[in-house]
Amino acid sequence: MSLAKATNLSKTYGNLRALDGFDMTVEPGRIVGLIGPNGSGKTTALKGMLGLIRLDSGDLDVLGLNPYRDREALMRRVAYIVDVGILPRWMKVGDLLDLVEGVHPTFTRSLAEKGLSTTQIQKNKKVRTLSKGMIAQLHLSIILAIEADLLILDEPTLGLDILFRQEFYDRVLNEYYSPERSVLITTHEVREIEHILTDVTLIHRGRACLNAAMADLPSMYLKVTTSLKAAPEIKELKPLTERQTLKGHEYILAGADRSVLEKYGDVTTPNLAELFVAIIGEQQ
Repeated sequence: MSLAKATNLSKTYGNLRALDGFDMTVEPGRIVGLIGPNGSGKTTALKGMLGLIRLDSGDLDVLGLNPYRDREALMRRVAYIVDVGILPRWMKVGDLLDLVEGVHPTFTRSLAEKGLSTTQIQKNKKVRTLSKGMIAQLHLSIILAIEADLLILDEPTLGLDILFRQEFYDRVLNEYYSPERSVLITTHEVREIEHILTDVTLIHRGRACLNAAMADLPSMYLKVTTSLKAAPEIKELKPLTERQTLKGHEYILAGADRSVLEKYGDVTTPNLAELFVAIIGEQQ
């Protein structure tokens, strides 16, 4: 059974169509990247999954629940981290742990304290005195101490330095991820998460323009690097994109025959950032 399944979701704000027939599935034991440019509908899709907004149409099931109607039950089984500071800045860290322990039935305080013990965060410090990186560590320590089936991360490392970002995702993998649980991540730092993703959904103008397992991408898309001389023949194969690099002319193609491309140059699998530019750029 899917942990989350969105089918033909639509949502408009006045004249703006934020979601326009959006589809996506999150299976158990997967780490899914929801990737798109600003204004593509990512945040609207996440708000729908969290029951924060009522969608205009479509079918949405998260953990067997209707997110908008069953939000209270859903919030006991879903954990959520967003880039903006939502922790109460006036509270001390220790008081914040007391609060979460008192209101969340599946929060294990000892796990949160164990996570905080690896940081420099002190319980007698107020949240507003912590750096952005420390706030991210605190938030993550609390979230990882909650027994959630689905973890949703919305630009969770925005503004953090590379050391904090690496530590953040290492903790998600080591302390949360399991064959029964799944993670849904949105981020602009595509290269940062590519190595941990099992699946990817590319969203543009409210629609999913790619839903695929990362393991399937090499059989779906290829990149060939060749000389300018071969350009006319490559262009007849209708590449999604082309660009000039120090290595030569690079082309990304969908559904191409590797053996044919190898006649023209070096053939590799495009990375996720290159694929994002190729697919989204084609639809601009």
